[in-house]
Amino acid sequence: MNPKLLFWVPAALRSAIILGVCALLGWLFGWMEGLVLALAAMIVMVFVQLSYLFQLSSWLDDPQSAKLPDGWGAWTSIFSRLYKMRREDEKNQAELTEWLARFRQAMHLLPDGVVIMDDVLFLEWCNPAAEKHLGLTHERDKGMRVTNLVRNPDFMDYIILGRYDQPLTISFRDRKLIVQIIPFENRRQILVTHDVTEAERIEEMRRDFIANASHELRTPLTVIVGFLEIAASEGLDAATRSAHLKLMTEQGHRMQHLIEDMLTLSRLESVDYPLRAERVDVKRLVEQVQRDAEALSAGRHEISIVIDGPDVMGSYEELHSAFGNLASNAVRYTPAGGKIHLVWKASDAGAKFMVEDTGIGISTEHISRLTERFYRVDKSRSRETQGTGLGLAIVKHVLLRHSSTLQIKSESGKGSTFIVCMPKTALVLPQIELQLH
Repeated sequence: MNPKLLFWVPAALRSAIILGVCALLGWLFGWMEGLVLALAAMIVMVFVQLSYLFQLSSWLDDPQSAKLPDGWGAWTSIFSRLYKMRREDEKNQAELTEWLARFRQAMHLLPDGVVIMDDVLFLEWCNPAAEKHLGLTHERDKGMRVTNLVRNPDFMDYIILGRYDQPLTISFRDRKLIVQIIPFENRRQILVTHDVTEAERIEEMRRDFIANASHELRTPLTVIVGFLEIAASEGLDAATRSAHLKLMTEQGHRMQHLIEDMLTLSRLESVDYPLRAERVDVKRLVEQVQRDAEALSAGRHEISIVIDGPDVMGSYEELHSAFGNLASNAVRYTPAGGKIHLVWKASDAGAKFMVEDTGIGISTEHISRLTERFYRVDKSRSRETQGTGLGLAIVKHVLLRHSSTLQIKSESGKGSTFIVCMPKTALVLPQIELQLH
């Protein structure tokens, strides 16, 4: 049925019934009394309508706290529909609040910075990544012009030129950022920032690694090829040929060690090479490291050990590589007649393996970079000691796989101490101690 009819027909029937009753009473008791009664009925009806209007007005002022009445007549349908609309509005508002919360959570977790600005670049909102990248604070900087907060000449030129179709790379706050402004709606713009500092660092490390590896391989290859060309072009006496063969063998071994270390590093970094933990007999391990160091030293150093700690869970092969690299470095960089002390002992935090030497020492400015690949404090001396430049990088990756850390204490001319710190979780505790726990 037509909605208008649904409203007017019942209203007309109610009015007709009231007027009919009043007419009947007027016919029975007199027309004056009937008119008074009709007027009183109309006043009551108007008062009821005004009362419902007043309640509707109060509800519109405060829909959350005010309560809709049940109503009478047409008001029943009106209040019912208003109540239904309020319930639907509350449902939609709850869904909107939920989606807004999800959006904010997603923006907070997003690694890229997002800044919402108006058409004149005043800050309206930014996520934590943008605060970190650009040094902003949402509560403090809201309503301020972004160009006053991000003071970078390249960024200012980017804003002035307004060529937002291409991103801009800037250096800001010791970070390398890719920024781009994206206009949206009529009076708002989004500034997006992407931090490529770590990617640039990794790319630089890759370039350095390739350059250093190429350089390290080129030197022995040049020696070997040169001697082969000499041997092929002219006759050599036995002594000269023997000397050349000895040098080529040394350079060949140097290339072999370099390639082996590179493969070891690649294997340690691979996600397809998980750690297979086993019980490691540390006493046997340290004694083996001592024998290897003594073989490398050939009697030129005094090498002693102290073992006073528990066994650990880990990879015997990897820990032997890490401990052996530390001990061999001590042999290589300690002059003849020096002392090298290998110590394995328990500590409050777990256990420690220490390599102490009386060698040439390391200046403070070099210590933080020692575990970088191919980093050398003295390149000429490294060539003399036949090091590959990858030993400490291997140590770092082995320790990362064993949840351990490396500490370096050294002073130029006064020797060095390398300390491997292993956590309690890696220790194999005695049975008595396990029962106490």
